[in-house]
Amino acid sequence: MAHLVYSAIASLDGYIADADGSFDWAAPDVEVHAYVNELERPIGTYLYGGRMYATMAYWETADDPAPVSREYAEIWRAADKIVYSRSLPAISTARTRLEREFTPDDVAELKQSSNAAISIGGANLGGQALLAGLVDEIHLFLAPVVVGGGTRALPDGLTVGLELATERRFPTGFVHLHYKLTP
Repeated sequence: MAHLVYSAIASLDGYIADADGSFDWAAPDVEVHAYVNELERPIGTYLYGGRMYATMAYWETADDPAPVSREYAEIWRAADKIVYSRSLPAISTARTRLEREFTPDDVAELKQSSNAAISIGGANLGGQALLAGLVDEIHLFLAPVVVGGGTRALPDGLTVGLELATERRFPTGFVHLHYKLTP
């Protein structure tokens, strides 16, 4: 059975985007990006909402000369993607299918049938999975900034037990926190 992993880069006060919808303050440096690459390498399937997919689709054709970016693009392209959106007319990337409804039972079945880890991205979709009790691990990268409001990394009303599995501090002030959810 595959683990479902929710990952996000958030401000210290818990937002993945500020009140204006910007997340340019969340850009990881080379060392953080390389670390993310290692965490993403075992992912077999990415689950996205429409907005997160629109952001991540960049990696389908990205031709960044930086080795860490090229490596991430290869990791991303090698994985399957499922996009949950009622409004997105079509998808534009390989190895991607569009689903109109996020159904917890379908995701639970995907976890049962998958051999590789599954990543769920985006605060809305990730929040739905967290509230449905589907998420097994949380990876939060805290950026050294306080933005004062915006899109929360974790949903309101969520109550879960957490066990800190690993942590890492980076010279630029980023901190990675890896939690396993406990019953």
